Amino acid sequence: QVQLVESGGGLGQPGGSLRLSCGASGIIFSIPNMGWYRQAPGKRRELVATITTGGSTSYADSVEGRFTISRDNAKNTVYLEMNSLKPEDTAVYFCHAEVVSRWYERRQDYWGQGTQVTVSS
Repeated sequence: QVQLVESGGGLGQPGGSLRLSCGASGIIFSIPNMGWYRQAPGKRRELVATITTGGSTSYADSVEGRFTISRDNAKNTVYLEMNSLKPEDTAVYFCHAEVVSRWYERRQDYWGQGTQVTVSS
């Protein structure tokens, strides 16, 4: 019912910046929460940042002060601005959204396909 399409990512240098975008499309009444997770090789998927419809944000300690999450509610799109990149930020980044497709339905979780971010000189 809902698709999440990510863009951005790629290769970044230590200390550099990258920007990720993720747009949701399909049957959407509201998206109470959107966020980004990441999974490095051999590690579990971990939360990076989340943002509510009202703009309340939360961040993992490892990215606090370096990454900024934002969203455009009119476009059902979430962004992740990544600054001061470190090699340990290397991972596949996944977009996540809690979506209410119809006003009378429960929230459902949706995931993007993932986009690779590699930080290396």
